[in-house]
Amino acid sequence: QVQLVESGGGLVQPGGSLRLSCAASGSGISIDAMGWYRQAPGKQREFVARITATGTTNYLDSVKGRFTISRDIAKNTVYLQMNSLKPEDTADYYCNFEGWVRTRWSGSWGQGTQVTVSS
Repeated sequence: QVQLVESGGGLVQPGGSLRLSCAASGSGISIDAMGWYRQAPGKQREFVARITATGTTNYLDSVKGRFTISRDIAKNTVYLQMNSLKPEDTADYYCNFEGWVRTRWSGSWGQGTQVTVSS
């Protein structure tokens, strides 16, 4: 089992910044990649950013240049630094884990953290 604990969401004004964190834990886990997805009210969940074990990153086009994903390997933690936030970034943000739990492949989700961008 993989446990994902997210933090850092909240209310911010347009143009502001937030930093999300997601810590993965569990016996025998090995991370291939971690990432962030988001789901706005009435919309489907969409990919936001992903970072692999080798440090390769990918971003949703609309967040490139504003969001930065990073990781702390020692802490099994991934971060999403969100700058220049816009009202359309408002959503529940979900952490995603891709990797192994001992010999079993696992794709797991966090519980979500709410981000609201509003004046």
